[in-house]
Amino acid sequence: MRAESNGTSRKILCVFPRYTSSFGTFEHAYPLTDGVRAFMPPQGLLLLAAYLPKEWQVKFVDENLRRTTKEEFEWAEAVFVSGMHIQRQQMNDICRRAHEFDLPVALGGPSVSACPDYYPSFDYLHVGELGDATNQLLEILSRDTSRPEQQVVLTTKDRVPMTEFPIPAYELADVKRYFLGSIQYSSGCPYECEFCDIPGLYGRNPRIKSPEQIIAELNRLRECGMTDTVYFVDDNFIGNRKAALDLLPHLIEWQKKTGYVMRLACEATLNIAKRPEILKKMQEAYFITIFCGIETPDPDALKAMNKDHNMMVPILEGVRTINSYGMEVVSGIIMGLDTDKPGTSEALLAFVEESRIPLLTINLLQALPKTPLWDRLEKEGRLVDDEGRDSNVDFLLPYDEVVASWKHAMSVAYEPEKVYERFQYQCDNVYPHRLKMPVPDEMKTWANIKRGLVMMRNIFWKVGVLGDYRRVFWKFALGRIRRGDMEGLIGCTMIAHHLITFARAATSGKQNASNYSIRLREASVPAE
Repeated sequence: MRAESNGTSRKILCVFPRYTSSFGTFEHAYPLTDGVRAFMPPQGLLLLAAYLPKEWQVKFVDENLRRTTKEEFEWAEAVFVSGMHIQRQQMNDICRRAHEFDLPVALGGPSVSACPDYYPSFDYLHVGELGDATNQLLEILSRDTSRPEQQVVLTTKDRVPMTEFPIPAYELADVKRYFLGSIQYSSGCPYECEFCDIPGLYGRNPRIKSPEQIIAELNRLRECGMTDTVYFVDDNFIGNRKAALDLLPHLIEWQKKTGYVMRLACEATLNIAKRPEILKKMQEAYFITIFCGIETPDPDALKAMNKDHNMMVPILEGVRTINSYGMEVVSGIIMGLDTDKPGTSEALLAFVEESRIPLLTINLLQALPKTPLWDRLEKEGRLVDDEGRDSNVDFLLPYDEVVASWKHAMSVAYEPEKVYERFQYQCDNVYPHRLKMPVPDEMKTWANIKRGLVMMRNIFWKVGVLGDYRRVFWKFALGRIRRGDMEGLIGCTMIAHHLITFARAATSGKQNASNYSIRLREASVPAE
């Protein structure tokens, strides 16, 4: 489905802002790859680019890859921007540069939908998802591309059904330069975790695409050159369990047809461990990673944040169950909760040790607008408006003590020896449960062999020779080489290097203590 045209033709420049360096963008792994420069293709802007009237021209720039040029601004008649809270500084910078060319700038996406007051400089604010507000914006621009005298706020009241979404314009993105591919099956989550803004932004009744749409999008990604891991960016892959079960047989059939050239990953609640029928089909569809918001191993804290569903199965048992289907668990962890105690960091480190989860995003609690947490803390007078802090929450424990506890947890959890021990566990006890199939002919090309050799060269030189933890690396690497597991060596080393490097920067105060912090730092991922 595309928006209707009134016969006019416009030139739209879609610009995605740089990410401020964060735990989850993996930028420290990029130098070990064969040219990766960004995390994932942005779904929102590429969807919008595909939705524009067919008569309209569109260009797309991801400033994680390169900076928008003077010629591109001169070409455009309007600029569209989208992003998250962590990209706030960079979104405002894009607006400033576009205004130098007297271009109208429209902003959409999750950050402006939650906090339109963050963005007074933009000409148009698109609050909400693709829908009637989108059509209103396009109608305005079809009539007049001059900047309005005052800001115009357009709010979606009637959303476009996801079954009518076009295939995102992946062809506009250089997908080979991304660490992961991205795809979306559903939107919304039935749970109401206190800290989460998803229900407030997208609703509790997950909306879904058809399985046929997903297969078409995977085919398009493949046509554009994506052969690595594709991440389902759904808020909760099993938010609608029936829909997940309906999709999985289609994914299995597609993987068999294409020779399993893509690995899949997703985000889901930990209670997926109680659904072996879903896990079995995910294993057959070649899902290799599930991000679970475990948040904390403390049952009292889970109950306080309204995340009781994490206790439907003992947490460690749930992790082991998921592992038994060949899927690595990645976990979100929150510190600074009201239930935290002086010994919380040690309890967390004990959990890390026992769970053997290699990658945990350990964040300080951040209150986001449109969440029950924000509403509660606002009533209690515990929201702190200070962009110099790592959190906007007035913790019950002293702020400096909480930050020090977080730094201690990061420092210990991501000591090189401990990171590689956890990856060794995955290699020995998790990855062997994955599907075993011959390398598809599509991957037996000189270009793919060269790609692997480039990554091995970068790893051996940057980590094995120049790295200050090279002894730990070689102990792991030689074991992988003896087993002929070059894929495991490359994959684990890339992630481990990012974790170790980022954790060192974080504990020295050079990184934010929350992926969602409003603390404004200069984006450290360069746009060239």
